[in-house]
Amino acid sequence: MTKVSPEEEEKRKKFIFESMSPRRQKHILKKGYEEWDPFQMPKDPIDIRTDKTKRTTQMLVREFLQTRSAEKYSNAYGNGVLELCLGIINDDDRCKGMYEFSIWYHGLLKKEGHEDKSA
Repeated sequence: MTKVSPEEEEKRKKFIFESMSPRRQKHILKKGYEEWDPFQMPKDPIDIRTDKTKRTTQMLVREFLQTRSAEKYSNAYGNGVLELCLGIINDDDRCKGMYEFSIWYHGLLKKEGHEDKSA
């Protein structure tokens, strides 16, 4: 990209501003015309969140569901897996509670000699 003089950049900025709708101009003026930068580089996309194993939500859900036979789970089951996975990765207290309860309940069933039919 070629270097543009400050005067040329200001002319381009003014041209862009004047070609905008009055509503958008008002919005820019409210925030400050001097601070407004129409030539600002776009920001990087949000980081794709991963868990401690460096897997994305999609990877974890796919990997888990591959351990289940397709006949044994419904769309609701898959949606539940996805919701819980997202919640755990995003450190959501509700999902952490469900996860910790599930581990505790599994241990209780095992301790008392009951077969866990949900697995």
